Amino acid sequence: MKKAYTNFFRKLAGLFLLVPVLLLQGCETAVETTIDMVEALPDVNFPTRVEEPKEPNWVRATGYAPISLQPGKNRQHKILMAMRASKLRAYQELAGVVHGQYLFGTTSVQDMVLQSDQFKAAVSGIVRGARVVKTYPVQEDTYATTLEVDLNQVQRAWISR
Repeated sequence: MKKAYTNFFRKLAGLFLLVPVLLLQGCETAVETTIDMVEALPDVNFPTRVEEPKEPNWVRATGYAPISLQPGKNRQHKILMAMRASKLRAYQELAGVVHGQYLFGTTSVQDMVLQSDQFKAAVSGIVRGARVVKTYPVQEDTYATTLEVDLNQVQRAWISR
């Protein structure tokens, strides 16, 4: 009796293995490699794009800083701080030219009379490739720095990234 059950279970196990194999035999799977798919694409020859060197498109910005308002122990130190501040202000001006400025404004009118008119401006961006053209004193208490950047180089730096 035990032997009959064992044979029955062996035949049943074989049947369970045979049925899925027979069912799946009728299915066809598509196996395609990436190389086959690329080779099947139409052959399109795009001409290589060679950019002609452009004439420089220089943009200049000047930043100013007061000497007397700078922190420092003596006049020479204040002058150095004003030079640095004027350079940073010039970079801010260049960022505004290259990337644009964000402006936010509000106006309040009451009984058809202007009550307040306010606005704020902000600049954000990276300026690469700028160079100092000139750093110089203006009158007695102001320092100025002029920077310039080639806008073509700025565009090329963003495109190549």
